Amino acid sequence: MTASKKEIIINSRKFDNRIHRSWKAELLDETEELYSFLGIFESEVKHNHLGIIRRGTVSYEYYWKNRWFNVFRFHEPEGDLRNFYCNINQPPRYAGGVLDYIDLDIDVLVWRNFTLEILDEDEFEENARRYGVPKEIKTKTRESLSELLLLIERRAFPFDLYDEFSAYTS
Repeated sequence: MTASKKEIIINSRKFDNRIHRSWKAELLDETEELYSFLGIFESEVKHNHLGIIRRGTVSYEYYWKNRWFNVFRFHEPEGDLRNFYCNINQPPRYAGGVLDYIDLDIDVLVWRNFTLEILDEDEFEENARRYGVPKEIKTKTRESLSELLLLIERRAFPFDLYDEFSAYTS
């Protein structure tokens, strides 16, 4: 069943529950397994690994209700695929027009040619010590990273959409 389109707030939180990043997105679809959103960068962002993300860059965002990762598919303002950016995180909570998730620091950057970089494993270890992250969550984090890498390798959803998506038009 397709949800009606509406603007919501997405909060990326650290393990201590403080908001790390927050942005607006439009709910495109909700299924039993997944939320799909569309976000548009309102201003230019300088990112250590991605370089400059231009104002108007489009972000298709996928949050699984029971998986420990999300996937962002960035498109240039003109519509060309820019890259995928994936976060290892606890499953999201969605209520009252707000989607919250606990970011577990490990990220996977996937370029257009499907070369990838695993980022911030050291930050995960540091924050796991700082916040006393339980062993079960550390184990689930590593298992989820392996699951995500397998999806990328197999070009499974949402990575199967690489050649299928046309330019975003307003």
